[in-house]
Amino acid sequence: DKGRTADAMNYLLALDQGTTSSRAIVFDRRGTVVASAQQEIRQLYPRPGWVEHDPQEIFESQLATARLALGRANLAARDIAAIGIANQRETTLLWDRRTGAAVANAIGWQDRRTAEACARLKEQGHEAFVHERTGLVLDAYFSGPKLAWLLDQAPALRARAERGELAFGTVDSWLLWRLTGGSVHATDVSNASRTLLFNLRSRAWDEELLTLLNVPRAVLPTVLPSVADFGSTRPEWFGAPIAIRGMAGDQQAALFGHGCHRPGLAKNTYGTGCFLLLATGTELHFSRHGLLTTAAAQVSAVPAYALEGSVFIGGAVVQWLRDGLGCIRRADEVEALAASVPDTGGVYFVPAFAGLGAPYWDPYARGGLLGLTRGTTVAHVARAALEAIAFQSADVLLAMQADGDVPLSELRVDGGAAANDLLMQIQADLLGIPVIRPRVLETTALGAAFLAGLGAGVWASLEDVEALWRAERIFDPALARGTLEERLARWRMAVQRVREWEGQIAPMR
Repeated sequence: DKGRTADAMNYLLALDQGTTSSRAIVFDRRGTVVASAQQEIRQLYPRPGWVEHDPQEIFESQLATARLALGRANLAARDIAAIGIANQRETTLLWDRRTGAAVANAIGWQDRRTAEACARLKEQGHEAFVHERTGLVLDAYFSGPKLAWLLDQAPALRARAERGELAFGTVDSWLLWRLTGGSVHATDVSNASRTLLFNLRSRAWDEELLTLLNVPRAVLPTVLPSVADFGSTRPEWFGAPIAIRGMAGDQQAALFGHGCHRPGLAKNTYGTGCFLLLATGTELHFSRHGLLTTAAAQVSAVPAYALEGSVFIGGAVVQWLRDGLGCIRRADEVEALAASVPDTGGVYFVPAFAGLGAPYWDPYARGGLLGLTRGTTVAHVARAALEAIAFQSADVLLAMQADGDVPLSELRVDGGAAANDLLMQIQADLLGIPVIRPRVLETTALGAAFLAGLGAGVWASLEDVEALWRAERIFDPALARGTLEERLARWRMAVQRVREWEGQIAPMR
């Protein structure tokens, strides 16, 4: 087996560690799914606005699904050319370098506990400086403030961090550390660019940002391109070592999986949240309308950038209909329920459960159902929920178009909710451009596989992987312009009703 080459190793193993589940998918060199496995992970809510994960559960679930996917494909470690990792991004972990044990629960990307700390930095006048260095806004969404919060919980933790005894990472770094037995502490540029600690121009950790957020450099991982030698798995995990050659944050991996390498190509992922990314090439473009500038997956020393708009609550609104309201038993029932009525009956649903993301960036907004009448039914609410996903994504895309740097003629989509035909048609209607759904909806995992395959020599060029992307269905817009403008105006009126909801109530006299 030592003589086996990358040409003989025809398969890639993609690890896709998400907010609500860990998935592993085996792809062949044509980009076709061979086998997959998925396992849900818990989200923990110790206090209002706090969201956590068990770090050990993240790793064990990801390892279990990887083993299960290999078993279902009837493949061994020697058949895998390389592993690619895609991950929920800003979720923050801190662990002991000697034992490999986490010192606290992972703080999820949706967690809002650092909102006040970010607000103080804004009040002190730091927002423009941070935006200029990072392309981001000062918001609790990002991992740097979460890391600072963890270190501030105990003087001993901060002292240990400064001595280099602790390691920080987002989920990619945590999985890499555990899979390599603690031999590699690294991240890629796409994940590093989501920390508020990374300088997009120099593509390195920024000393002034570290000082501002009070984060010691000793805890930080090495930053590598998204295609790189990230080491190999310990033999005991899969029976033999497997090279890890690709790594990217889930949204950048999905952009890559869609073949969106040229400026002007965009994708939207409909997962727990919605994430719309527009490739801008090798040049930095800073938004004037509340969007983020982020590093895209980088395959060489040449930088790659994208504009991004993040919607905090996307598919999670369907989970709320199921688990919170009990209107449906399974998430896939929502399409039929919503389609049972021709419209929402004037109902607008703003699912700002964890505040509003782009382009509003309002951590104090809260969800609202507006326009209710005695005739409102659960079907109207279900349809309003689907429309809310599409309206939020339309807000982001219209902000991208308002920036005016790169025109957009189509939107490529992926994620679980992209399988919903009604939602995709609503989205096309609200955007006024075609929405294109690919044959492989697991585009995040596919992007991780493409990155790993490029690193392992399975594919020779970007053109090779771009040629593997195939459309399954195109949804063309069918809404009159006047109707579209009226509906967008009503939606924005509903959004204004829920803005800055927390803290609005004055004491009664």
